[in-house]
Amino acid sequence: MTAGPLPVVVVVTSDGCVRGPGGAMRGVLGRSGVRVDKREGDGATPAGRWPMRRVLYRPDRLPPPVTGLPVGELASDDGWCDDPADLRYNRPIRLPCAAGHERLWRDDGLYDLVVVLGHNDDPVIPGRGSAIFMHVARPDGGPTEGCVAFALPDLLALVRACGPGSTLEIHAGTVAPVGSGPGPEQG
Repeated sequence: MTAGPLPVVVVVTSDGCVRGPGGAMRGVLGRSGVRVDKREGDGATPAGRWPMRRVLYRPDRLPPPVTGLPVGELASDDGWCDDPADLRYNRPIRLPCAAGHERLWRDDGLYDLVVVLGHNDDPVIPGRGSAIFMHVARPDGGPTEGCVAFALPDLLALVRACGPGSTLEIHAGTVAPVGSGPGPEQG
């Protein structure tokens, strides 16, 4: 039996520098930068270490990604609740939905591949931020609403290297603390 991918730590600093399996690359962060005190709608990427929960993809645009993380297909009625007053806040939902939400089936391709991060999900605290993902970057490299985005080839390479226990570590500074990030076994 062959062992699956090892847990990896992908490190992102506030200037968009990313260290992960395979070396350095660029990432795109929220329009308001990185914040330790993330709030719903602030446009900031939350600082911290977030587990990679699962990968979602558009089956009409991509084949199933190769990864050691759990994988699921997106459907046209998939959404994510971003309404702090709703009991389903920061949870996947089916559309239509009267509560505030994000549509996961998008025309612009940004959610063709999504890694759901464990930000504000255990437990969910209303107003502390929702729908924090790793996803495909805009063609113009523009900022996100608080997620971390990558060029599709880079995102595919990252998920290929990830398995159970993998995390995304986001730092508020431009230099990651000594000892953070991928160890020698992770590239």
